[in-house]
Amino acid sequence: MINYNVLPDYKTRNEIISDLCRHYPFIKHSYAGESVCGRCIDVLHIGSTKSRVLYCGGFHGSEYLTILALLKFLDDCARSMQDENAVGEYRVSDFLRIRGLTVVPCVNPDGVEIALHGSDAALKYKPLVEKVSDNTDKWQANARGVDINHNFNAGWCELKQKELSRNIKCPSPTRFGGNCPESEPETKALTKLCRNIDFERAVALHSQGREIYCSFGEHTPVLSFKLASVFSQASGYNIGFPEEIATGGGFKDWFIERFKKPALTIEMGLGENPLPLSDLESEYEILKNIFCLGVVV
Repeated sequence: MINYNVLPDYKTRNEIISDLCRHYPFIKHSYAGESVCGRCIDVLHIGSTKSRVLYCGGFHGSEYLTILALLKFLDDCARSMQDENAVGEYRVSDFLRIRGLTVVPCVNPDGVEIALHGSDAALKYKPLVEKVSDNTDKWQANARGVDINHNFNAGWCELKQKELSRNIKCPSPTRFGGNCPESEPETKALTKLCRNIDFERAVALHSQGREIYCSFGEHTPVLSFKLASVFSQASGYNIGFPEEIATGGGFKDWFIERFKKPALTIEMGLGENPLPLSDLESEYEILKNIFCLGVVV
């Protein structure tokens, strides 16, 4: 059994991934690219390669519980395929042979390191981090102070105006979308992955609020709303709309606009980021239903 009651920094995350791949040799491990500081952005896949769904987490540094939740679900799915067991109420193994699951557990590895270990983790960007933040525990951005989930090319110009109206004009712990869309290697890595692989749908895991966001502009497919409704019924999460400053520039927004396919943001947990490790088990039990349905439905 792999211990998930640990802070998922880069070293620990690599150890968990190595354990998963050793226990389940059918998990395929690759890399989408590297972060600003040269940390690898892992990609893990299980099941069919003819049809795939994509789950991503770790967009924001202090939202590292999302990483553990995704790795734990991948573990459950792999065990289900190996032992022909159910995951909760669902025989996910049967569906994974038809529709595979690709997981990017941590889109923003530098941000997570900064949130967990402070400005030293930013390497040559340490002076920048120290200049803009005196409390890295709540750090959201990458090592260059760009919020990855404000850096995707969907409504980016409109979002930039909202940032400027709030005096967000330069690198910041959160909500600075960069000087142009896809300026950051982390953003480019994820968009390249999606352009290279024909994902059927995508889920972006964030924290917190126990909410589901499923729409962006006029291109939102009907299935996005249907999936949100199914997820909500299974979990008790509310279907909501992000606040204005969080609309546009996000991965979910870009995926919907670029591919005209369903994409959803799931906000796990309640409280203030970073959520405590002690919340993982109870929140995962709720999330597990959403994760299963994302593959099954």
